[in-house]
Amino acid sequence: MSVLLAKKFDPARHDVNGWMASEKLDGMRAYWNGRILVTRNGKPIHAPAWFIAGLPANVQLDGELFIARGEFQATVSVCRKKTPDAGWKKITYKVFDAPDAYGTFRERYSIMLNLDLPAHVEIVEHVTINSAEEVAALLQDYENLGGEGVMLRDPESLYERKRSSTLLKVKSFMDSDATILGHLDGAGKHAGRLGSLLCEMDDGTEFFVGIGLTDQEREHPPAIGERITFSYFELTRDGVPRFPAYIGVRCD
Repeated sequence: MSVLLAKKFDPARHDVNGWMASEKLDGMRAYWNGRILVTRNGKPIHAPAWFIAGLPANVQLDGELFIARGEFQATVSVCRKKTPDAGWKKITYKVFDAPDAYGTFRERYSIMLNLDLPAHVEIVEHVTINSAEEVAALLQDYENLGGEGVMLRDPESLYERKRSSTLLKVKSFMDSDATILGHLDGAGKHAGRLGSLLCEMDDGTEFFVGIGLTDQEREHPPAIGERITFSYFELTRDGVPRFPAYIGVRCD
């Protein structure tokens, strides 16, 4: 299964006047196929029966499972369990698209707003923006609230099951995925536990991530071979991420 994925916003290349903007949520991507919730790669998400009760059987939905800003790892910890527990009571399903609904995003958004959904399912609010300056101001507003960034959607676009320029993401810091190759022992206050993770990007570039790890993650680090998401400021001339920070283990 494929879903719509975003490209990065470039104000020099992208004219987004009249596009629809929403907050970029730091949750776990979840697709409702009419029967069950699945990850963006089609793997089942073991949500409790009460959570999916009331979701439409005749409309597919695309969104994020979400606890709160800055709680990505807590969200993943709840949602990746094969036996669902009480943690799901903290989860909200934030819906931002209806992939199989006919028409443009503007039309699909109207359909979403008219769905009868359970209280723990919310349609993500979108606003119309008219300039790159408005995008920058909205990004600052969301970041001041502890948010991750802005998503921009072409209101006249169809749902494409690929990475598309009809969906753009805006962030002060960039993010990417990498594979854990090893664990580096800590020193000083981290003596006797994890200091940093040796990671490899998809192009083979190796680097260390030591920022962003909690005390619990240093005591019980993610396993070698796991895929993680990390943020960074920019790439050096050699393609190495500058100021990489751990976000969490991917769950696709």
